[in-house]
Parts: sequence; C-alpha cells; structure tokens
Amino acid sequence: MNIIDNITVNEQSSICIAADKVLRFDPLHISGEPHDADLIFITHEHYDHFSPDDIAKVSKSDTLFVAPKSMINTFRKAGIPDEKATYLNPGDSTSLLDISINAVPAYNLMKPFHPKKNSWLGYVVTVENTRIYVCGDTDATKEGKAVKCDIVCVPIGGTFTLTAKQAAEFVNAIAPKIAVPIHYGTIVGKPSDADEFEKYVDSGIEVVRKILF
Repeated sequence: MNIIDNITVNEQSSICIAADKVLRFDPLHISGEPHDADLIFITHEHYDHFSPDDIAKVSKSDTLFVAPKSMINTFRKAGIPDEKATYLNPGDSTSLLDISINAVPAYNLMKPFHPKKNSWLGYVVTVENTRIYVCGDTDATKEGKAVKCDIVCVPIGGTFTLTAKQAAEFVNAIAPKIAVPIHYGTIVGKPSDADEFEKYVDSGIEVVRKILF
C-alpha cells in the first residue's frame, strides 16, 4: 500500500502516519482512546498543537516523544518523563525506532504568532523510504523552501500561517510528489480553502485531501 493511504488528518495538524510504526503529530480532538502511538511529535505549545488530554489518548507505556527543545519545561509540567522525550533545536537531526528525523524551523515572517526566537519546529520523517515533511505552523521560510521531500503536509488556513495561495507557492518551491493541505476548515480557515490551494498548485504535484467535512 502506498504510504499516502496510511496518512490521516483528524483536523488542524493532528496527523497520523500508520506504517510499521505509528507516528502522531500534534494530536487533537482524538475520538476514543486508541493508545497506538509509537512516536508523538509536537511542533509547538499552542493549545491546538499541544493537548495533554489528547496525548494521553494516543500514548502507551513505551511511546516516545519528539518536541522543540524550548518546550522542555512545558513537557515536564505535563508529566512527560525526560527519558521518553527527545528535544530538538531547528536544524537538528536524529533517529528513533529506525525512523530518521530532521527538525525544520517553523515561524512567521511578518506575523507575531510564531516568532523565530521560540525555535518551534516542523519535522521531516522518513517512513518506508518516503520523506514526509509536516510543516508545523509556518510561513514560507527559506529553510522550509529548501526541504527535499516526497510528501508535504502544509498549513493553508491563513491568519496564523500561510494562506491557501501562499501555501501553494510554498509547495511549488519544494516540488514534492504529493501535497496534503492541513490547518484549515475548523479553528481557522474554511473548507473551501482546499479548492483555492489546489487551484494554484503546479500540475505535476498531486493534491490529496485528508480532512473530511
């Protein structure tokens, strides 16, 4: 099965990649208590990305965590043990459970919501020989545009991140095989943002929608 078929998006940036290992990104509004995550990635500390209640629903006894180094105290206050967490700075690389991980800076260029000084992150993970870039809350940064990946999960809802058109231009610069729009249609943005996004994405890039309305 193609890895894209194993990627689901709950809403916002709540992404699950269910391959040999289950990777969860910014779990939010999780239904039930699947307790299935081998790795949980947190991009930054805003409530719709770092939700301790939802983390508890998807974590299990041996779940490992990846987060920005700037969130160490936030994790400790949430009761997540240091030995289970790997903290990264922008530009860092590591490997956990045989999955390579690259930390990409995620920040706003002209807006105040995600300042570069906070050292918040997006992640590039390699799963089944496929490089997947989960952008986090970001604008079209030079570091983001330099990423080489097969699949990108990109925020398109505007206000706090890229607008649909800006996101398409960002994706076109990266030139992945597949683009998955995220972070729209619920807390911010509207469902029709995906139509706007797809209109501006280059024809050689497949747009796959994973958020269902």
